[in-house]
Amino acid sequence: MATVVRMPSVLAGATEAAIANWLVAPGDTVAVGTPIAEIETEKALVEYAAEEPGVVGRLVLAVGDSGEIGDPIAVLVSDGESDADIDTALGVDKAPGVAGNGYRGPGTRVFASPLVRKVAGQRGIDLAALTGTGPNGRVVRRDLERFLAVQGESAAAAKQRPVPPTDFPGAAPAAPAATASAGTRLIPHTPMRRAIARRLTESKATTPHFYLTTECVVDDLLTLRKQVNEAATVKVSVNDFVIMAVAAAFRDVPEANVTWSDEGLIAHATVDISIAVATEGGLVTPVLRGVDGKRLSGIAREAQDLAARARDKRLHVHELEGGTFSISNLGMYGTLEFSAIINPPQSGILAVGAARQQPVVVDGALAVATVMRCTLSVDHRAIDGALAARWLAAFTTRVQHPLATLV
Repeated sequence: MATVVRMPSVLAGATEAAIANWLVAPGDTVAVGTPIAEIETEKALVEYAAEEPGVVGRLVLAVGDSGEIGDPIAVLVSDGESDADIDTALGVDKAPGVAGNGYRGPGTRVFASPLVRKVAGQRGIDLAALTGTGPNGRVVRRDLERFLAVQGESAAAAKQRPVPPTDFPGAAPAAPAATASAGTRLIPHTPMRRAIARRLTESKATTPHFYLTTECVVDDLLTLRKQVNEAATVKVSVNDFVIMAVAAAFRDVPEANVTWSDEGLIAHATVDISIAVATEGGLVTPVLRGVDGKRLSGIAREAQDLAARARDKRLHVHELEGGTFSISNLGMYGTLEFSAIINPPQSGILAVGAARQQPVVVDGALAVATVMRCTLSVDHRAIDGALAARWLAAFTTRVQHPLATLV
């Protein structure tokens, strides 16, 4: 009997995922454990293996299509089974005389991805009016985008047509038609973008944020970094020093290493830091675990590996889960100062700005120093202002005396 392969739940809490790449084609024989697809979750690209043996009879979702967890993505068949058996397994209802070539007749069920259905519903679009180009005539994202583009061109053309004069005396001038911006197009949300929107909205709505800002003089840090990189095989960045300083600050103020739960505060025994990495699809936060027990070279090596694999969408699920604190560094873009949104359920995130030379007062005299502004966002449910201030002071000291942190 034909076996339906369904969208797996490869990440806790995920409601949908997308096909990033098929690793098999119709006619291929697969065994249990054979990789069949790369599934794009909210945060990563995960390789999915077959859970049953068989021959690939049909790929239900095309590359780039998304589906809810449990939706059919493919069908495996045994010897002698046909397209009719696949249709029966999928529950496909075809109108009499309609071939499975993407054209539909009256009474035919319209197949479309959940994302397409949602966007079409929001815009009042009848999916029966679209010609599906996906497997088995399924309406996929490119079909909806093409339809919306045509609709946009029609609206723009209507806007340019002259308004006919009124036919009766005293009539008021016709109101101008609603305008549609020419050249616009719909870019459907990816699972990652939906996850970012959901989590950050949840964070701002449910987590009482407050913010503290410090200015760190980093001339000694920059000098030490230059000396380290002249001798080290693994090049270290300013952010690697920041990560080490964060871990050291939690050693100095361990009572700040907590997160909120309804039952009580959760005190963490290690410092697991999520580092924000900008990728083509959005922001991901892989986790450096046990940073308080790592050397600077180890932090640099692991951070570089995680960032590279994040951009290639090759992170593993466990590398994206957990974390007790986050760091977001926009200094390399020239940003002087910003406030970041807490990544729930964590209690804090440090926003790191660019290191710039500026006037400072040293022992009553004016001088020039390289200063880096850092802003700490804190969950007030778990950490009070005085405790957050103590932690930030410890972090500032560690950054300004980097050699003491290394030894």
